[in-house]
Formats: sequence, C-alpha cells, structure tokens
Amino acid sequence: MKYHFYKYQGTGNDFVIIDNRAGKIQLTQEQVHLICDRRFGIGADGLMLLNSLEGYDFQMVYYNSDGKPGSMCGNGGRCLTKFAFDQGIKPEKYSFLASDGIHFAEMGELGWIHLKMKDVDSITTIHADSILDTGSPHYVKHVNHVQDVDVVEEGREIRYSKTFEEKGINVNFVETTDKNIIVRTYERGVEDETFSCGTGVTASALVFAHNDNGFNRIEVQTKGGHLAVEFDKIDDNRFENIWLCGPADFVFSGEIDIED
Repeated sequence: MKYHFYKYQGTGNDFVIIDNRAGKIQLTQEQVHLICDRRFGIGADGLMLLNSLEGYDFQMVYYNSDGKPGSMCGNGGRCLTKFAFDQGIKPEKYSFLASDGIHFAEMGELGWIHLKMKDVDSITTIHADSILDTGSPHYVKHVNHVQDVDVVEEGREIRYSKTFEEKGINVNFVETTDKNIIVRTYERGVEDETFSCGTGVTASALVFAHNDNGFNRIEVQTKGGHLAVEFDKIDDNRFENIWLCGPADFVFSGEIDIED
C-alpha cells in the first residue's frame, strides 16, 4: 500500500509524519521500523500520525524508530504542530493530546514553535546524577567535556543497567558554560545518539536551573542546533509552566510503498 508522507526536523531530530485525520491508517511495528530505517526506508528518529480527536486540534500518535509506541517526544510535538499549521490548522493556540496528556503550543518568532510540557514534581538523585520525567524518563549526568564523551557506549551502559533495563531510560550528558548548557542524548527506542532530544533538553535545563524561584529561561545547545526552555521554578524538585522553544522545519514529502 502506498502512503503519502512528510518529513520534518527540529534541530536535527527528524520525523516521518502521516496525515491520518481520516482514521484509516494502521501501521504494524515492522512497517514503522522499515519506514524509519535510514537505508531501506525514508529514515527518521520516529514516526508520527496526525489524528483527529474531538475537543482538540489534533491527536499526536508517536512511534520510536524501532516501531514501538513511544512516550512523549518534545521535538516531535513541535514538528507535528508545524505540520498542522502547514495543513491549514491555525488556531490562536494549539491544544493536542499526546501519550502523556494535554499539550498546548504556539507559533513563535523566527519560525520557532513553543510547546508546553508537563509539570515536573519530582527529581531524584542516583550516583550524584538526576532522574526525572518530562513526558519521557530521563537520566541527567553532568560532564566537563561533553564533546569527548562516547555517548553511545556510556549511554547504553546506563540505559541497559539493572536499574533501568526493563523499561529503559534516556541518558543526557550535560556540560555547563557561562551562557548555556550543552546537551548530548542517548535515546531509548532509537538506541543511539540523536542530534537533539526535546524532553531530554527540558530535563537537563530543569536540573541545571539556577534561580531560587520565579520565571527562568535556559539556552541549550545540541548537536543539531539551539533550543530554549522556559519555566517557573517552584523549588529544587518542582517546576511548572514549562515551555520547550525551538525551530521546526519541513524537509520534503513523497510516497512510500509498504507491503501490508
């Protein structure tokens, strides 16, 4: 069967998007994995369906590149919002349903998409590193020279450790500078380093937030580009009004023929 697809990317985190507002598309794990394969398919970190859902502008259905349903993807949410805008869905403020609940999004300046993330009410510590859930579970580790880290080897070691092996965890390596933080992420489901991870960037920014209270903004540099995270810091473990801000761009569209 032939599927019309669209390719979008947000700071190098790339996605195949299929318009499923008619509700007729159902893909198997094997089909999603093939579509996301960078040699035998289109190639992407994940695949999303834009579904219709009463009471919302759309529903976000996300699959990791291994073909399995994924948890919330921040860059994916921004890209799907941009896709909805390009398809003529243009409310003043977007509201959509994802795997972790309701999200809101807005069109910003310079082509940026601002996506409201879930509140965070708990940050735990293990081996001087931090664990928190920003729609997906994240492990955040401070390093001095992030470009020297073997992200795949060290990330895989943590992701498949006895503590996290069953459900998996995304692993972020973070270097702090005077002006921003630099983040590199090993993503479960992709099982590799990605150019950027929206929920990982959000988690890392919250861990390294420095204001005691009130509004704050952290600038973040990833392998694929620049993002920012805005939030209200309630205390060291609680954050509200969290917004992931960054670019989301159309790359190309086409058709792919996948066996049923």
